[in-house]
Amino acid sequence: MPPNSALPPGTRSVTVVSDDGTVLSGIVVPAAGVPSLTFVVAHGFTNSVSRPSFLRLAGWLRPFGEVRAVDFRGHGRSAGGSTAGGDPETQDVDAAVAAARADGAQAVVTLGLSMGGGAVLRQAALGRHRPDAVVSLSAVSRWYVRDTRPMQRVHWLLETTPGRRLVARLLGLRLDAPWLVPPPAPLQVVSDIAPTPLLLVHGDRDEYFPLEHFRTLAQAAGPGATAWVVPGFGHAESGATAPLVERIGRWASATIRS
Repeated sequence: MPPNSALPPGTRSVTVVSDDGTVLSGIVVPAAGVPSLTFVVAHGFTNSVSRPSFLRLAGWLRPFGEVRAVDFRGHGRSAGGSTAGGDPETQDVDAAVAAARADGAQAVVTLGLSMGGGAVLRQAALGRHRPDAVVSLSAVSRWYVRDTRPMQRVHWLLETTPGRRLVARLLGLRLDAPWLVPPPAPLQVVSDIAPTPLLLVHGDRDEYFPLEHFRTLAQAAGPGATAWVVPGFGHAESGATAPLVERIGRWASATIRS
């Protein structure tokens, strides 16, 4: 378990094995009340379930249900190498949902941020263990985005030898080999999520992915999806606030009850 005094009593470590045998390390944070929902939360690229920003988010979410999360492959204590949101990360989310079901979860809501936001969209459309509702924050719609300076830096880290060495040394992130064939992007599969309830959330101050990504995802998802543009919200875990996470929790609760 991550060494953090802010974790509530009853928080426990969990190990999940992805379909290809990759061992993923994570945590289960108990609900602050009757655990009517189980949230499977998927972090962003270079993040981890042990980071303060992620643990804050879990704390804000737990009044609405149990919070389960694993480090994606190549991140934190998990094995393997990151593909930055490709098919292996989709498998990781699928395995986390399956583990939640195996532990008795009745109503599972996947909640992904940035890279995790794309992964939960792809898992809800393509995975074997579908959730009961999906929430995607700050997700990219298509691959190889270099429209912003932050994403230009990300691609330098991913695509150059000095960048890959730097990300390993400074962030402890293990990268897998680059894609030979790009997998279907979130935009190509988001329409297949219906009729599963879907909430898309994006900030108007996102420095990584402009609102174009949100708008195209919302349009492709169709009229059944709920879409929020949040004024003042930046990007993923680092930009999330208690009021926003609580609003998401209320949406999930109302959606599952309806």
